[in-house]
Amino acid sequence: MKTLPTPLRQRGVTLIELMVGLAIGLLVVAVAMGALMVSRGISGTVSDASGIQQQGAYILRVIGQQLRQAGSLYLNPDPAGGAGTDVLGAVVFEIKADAHDGGNSFEQQDTLAGGDDTVTTGFRRYQDSVFFADNATNSVIGTDFLARNCVGAPGNTKTDERVESVFTFANGNLRCGGNGAAAQPIAQNVAQFQVTYLVQTTDATGPKVQYRKGSDMPPAAADPAWRRVQGVQICLVLYGSEPIDMPAGSSYTDCQGDSVDMTTLTGPRKNRMHLLFHNTFQLRSQGLL
Repeated sequence: MKTLPTPLRQRGVTLIELMVGLAIGLLVVAVAMGALMVSRGISGTVSDASGIQQQGAYILRVIGQQLRQAGSLYLNPDPAGGAGTDVLGAVVFEIKADAHDGGNSFEQQDTLAGGDDTVTTGFRRYQDSVFFADNATNSVIGTDFLARNCVGAPGNTKTDERVESVFTFANGNLRCGGNGAAAQPIAQNVAQFQVTYLVQTTDATGPKVQYRKGSDMPPAAADPAWRRVQGVQICLVLYGSEPIDMPAGSSYTDCQGDSVDMTTLTGPRKNRMHLLFHNTFQLRSQGLL
């Protein structure tokens, strides 16, 4: 009789082995997803902090540019109106820039004005010598009015006049306008904006510099107190747009020097990073005694 060949024995994995393999695979995927989420959270936080730092630096640069110019005037080397050309002759500061085409006039007592969360700066604008070329081989010297305020006004159609920048804070936005230009937002996500004025006073003991809030300053810019302002301190708090899982008690220090618990904030500031920026700008037109 013929014997039938023995069938080959098939080998594979058992159900238990398959389940163990699936469990290990899912565990690896879960660990990888957790690491990815942590990495994304850290990357988002770093990017948020970098964005806040850049915006803070930009705001202080724009405000500082206008404050350092505040009160600056044209140097007149020939105040008598003659034909003097002696560079060592008398040089005097002019005190006024007349209005032109409905623009604002400039006088020294109007250098600054403002309050606790607003500040207005002004300086005289006049022609500067510029070089320009109408072709590749020819260049000429002309004059142009190059000075601008915080939003690029006034345009080239204006002449010698006051350049004005009006900074205001409302609804989380820092705005600036002036010289007929509508106020435009120059920063968002602003939690606090505070202006402090450095006022120089003189008494029997000598000159002193005091910090005064805008609410402590007189309402009229013509008051002598505004003439004694030597510098302006700007403080602002910016918050980010990236939600952060903050531990209880996470806080920051605001412009008043108070500690603010970020975990108790509501609205768009809830669970957001907050950073404080401040700088003091001296007015170039003023000199400390």
